[in-house]
Amino acid sequence: MTHHALNFAELTPRDAYKVMIGTIVPRPIAWVTTVSPEGVYNAAPYSFFNCLSADPPILALGVENKPDRSFKDTAWNIRMTECFTVNIVDRANVEAMAVTAANFASGIDELKMAGLTAVAGENIAAPRIAEAPVSFECRRYLNIAVSSAREIILGQIVTAHVRDDVIDLDTFYSDHERLDAIGRMGGNGYAGTLDYFDHPTPSAGDVLARTQPVRAAAK
Repeated sequence: MTHHALNFAELTPRDAYKVMIGTIVPRPIAWVTTVSPEGVYNAAPYSFFNCLSADPPILALGVENKPDRSFKDTAWNIRMTECFTVNIVDRANVEAMAVTAANFASGIDELKMAGLTAVAGENIAAPRIAEAPVSFECRRYLNIAVSSAREIILGQIVTAHVRDDVIDLDTFYSDHERLDAIGRMGGNGYAGTLDYFDHPTPSAGDVLARTQPVRAAAK
């Protein structure tokens, strides 16, 4: 099997983007809610997102600036208020999430446009989405200016709101079927986490035991 060697120095940013979003899949979606200094709520989904650390608990967002290099509402609000909330998108909220991705003018409350319910933050100023199965209230931890076009925002989780049918508080394990989260694929594609299987990590001893007979036969 052969592979194409793609030199990213020779690709346009758009082509590099297409290669990445089509192959780094599925990507979890951060449905980010913020509040402006004037008190206007904002919501937008970001699939350049993941968790990076549990101690301290850190989430990362990759936020692209507008074509004129000015900040989008999400990035601006985080800079001004030092906080944001990441809501997890489940299958039931796909349509509402897509509405919040529309290119509304600055100052428009996307939550109202999508018919969603904003709940005031418990420990931060940013709201959470009541319909989301999980929400993480975060304080801004660090901003990394990758270029004039994009920055990475690290947030430290201070509070998690998890729907009571999703998490077992005795073990802190979550039920992936009840969560029914979705991830981003390339183009307009999404993938669900219900396509799930277990595959335990073997011990080093088990791997060595399986390979030793093969090595002996080779001799």
